[in-house]
Amino acid sequence: MAKGSPDQSQLVDLSTLPIPALSHMQQQVEQEIELLSNSMSSLKVIQQRFEESRESVAKLGSRPVDNELLLPLTSSLYVPAKLQDTDSLLLDIGTGFYVEATAEKAENYFKRRVEKLTKQLEMVQQNLVEKNKLRSVVLEVLQLKVSTQAQSAGGPQ
Repeated sequence: MAKGSPDQSQLVDLSTLPIPALSHMQQQVEQEIELLSNSMSSLKVIQQRFEESRESVAKLGSRPVDNELLLPLTSSLYVPAKLQDTDSLLLDIGTGFYVEATAEKAENYFKRRVEKLTKQLEMVQQNLVEKNKLRSVVLEVLQLKVSTQAQSAGGPQ
């Protein structure tokens, strides 16, 4: 590690590592890529839900009071309901906590959440690109070492 910066990663020349270490490194990078890909998928789903909520709040304001609608109880069960107040909403902010907010505040809340998730997705995407580059380099060095080893073992006798 470099002096004065204990958090900085130590650079390693991959060509100096033995084949088992390179193989282990490749497996580790593959696992990290899978984890990052799963994280991206989860973040995209959450981002889409917040965006749908924001759009629903925006549409809600244009509905007249006493307008009939179907209220979802589950993904396949709905009950008829009448809209009483479109400006006082109850927001699920996670882990069983709810906050009462106006439609404008609710829409701003969902907009902020979408923006935050977009930034997180960009960071994860950047990390995923770096891990894919690292995987390519490790695989290239590993293949080179394996072919060199095979040539030296099966060389002229």
